[in-house]
Amino acid sequence: MSRYPSNRTENRPNDLAGMEYSKLEYWDDNGKPYLKEYAGSGKLQGKTAIITGGDSGIGRAAAIMFAREGASGITITYLPEEETDAKDAQRLVEESGAKVNLFKADLMDESACEQLVQSHMKVFGKLNILVNNASKQIICKDFAQIDLKKVESTFRSNILQMFAVTKFALPHLKRGAAIINTTSVTAYRGSAGLVDYASTKGAILTFTRSLAQQLAPKGIRVNGVAPGPIITALQAASRPAENMEGLGVGEPLHGRAGQPAECGPSYVFLASSDSNIMTGQVIHINSGEHFGGS
Repeated sequence: MSRYPSNRTENRPNDLAGMEYSKLEYWDDNGKPYLKEYAGSGKLQGKTAIITGGDSGIGRAAAIMFAREGASGITITYLPEEETDAKDAQRLVEESGAKVNLFKADLMDESACEQLVQSHMKVFGKLNILVNNASKQIICKDFAQIDLKKVESTFRSNILQMFAVTKFALPHLKRGAAIINTTSVTAYRGSAGLVDYASTKGAILTFTRSLAQQLAPKGIRVNGVAPGPIITALQAASRPAENMEGLGVGEPLHGRAGQPAECGPSYVFLASSDSNIMTGQVIHINSGEHFGGS
C-alpha cells in the first residue's frame, strides 16, 4: 500500500498535487480507515463549536470527531476557493450527526471575524468551543529574498485573525468553555524555510499561555495543539508535488507524516471535560520529533 493511501483506490498512484490532500482517506499504520472506525461516547453532547479552517485537514477531522462525540452544531470557515472542500466537510460532519453552518470568508478581514461569530450565534444560539485552526504558509529558503508583504499576510492570516475571532467570540463563551489554538512543532524547533510561519506559531504559543492566564478566573480553558508534519492541503499547496513524498519520512516513531485523523482526538480531549483542569498547555503530536519543551 502507498505510504499515503487516498480515497480513490489503494492501487492507484497518489496524485500529490494541490488540494487533493484535503480529500485523503484517514488510515492508521495497519491500513485501516481510522476515521471511519472512530466512535464517540458523548463527550461533547449538545455542544456547539466554531472551527476556523474546518473545510479540510486537521480542522475537518476535528469537526467530524466533534460530531461523533455528540456536538449538535459546528460552524466551519473556509475561503472562497475552498467551496468544494467545504461542501465535502459539511456532508461528512452532518453524516456524523451535527448540523453544519458554513461560513465563507477571508478572516484577515476583521469585520469577517465579527460576522463569523454573529452567524454562528444566529444559527445555534450558543458557543461552547472555539478552535482557532486556520493558517497559511509560504516556503522561502533564502531570507534575503523574503517578501515582506507576504510576511505581513502570513501574520494577519495566522495570528491577527486569531485575536479577532477570539475577541468577538469571548462574550458568548461561558464558564466551562474551551478555546483550542493550533500552533506547530515549528514554534519549538524553528524552521529554516518557514521563518515567518514558525514565528506566527511561536506567537500563537505565547497567545495561548497569556490568554489562559487572563481567562482562568472566568473558568474558560485555553490550550493548544502543536502538530508535526501532517498530510494536509496546507502542506501540499506550499511545495512541489514531488516533495510531498518525503514529508515526515524522518519522524522517529513511524517514519512518516501524520494523518489529520490522528490529530483529531487531541482536539476532542481539549474540548471536553476530560481536560477540565488543563489550561495554558500544548499537546504535542509529532511522532517524537520534539519532546515538549518551553
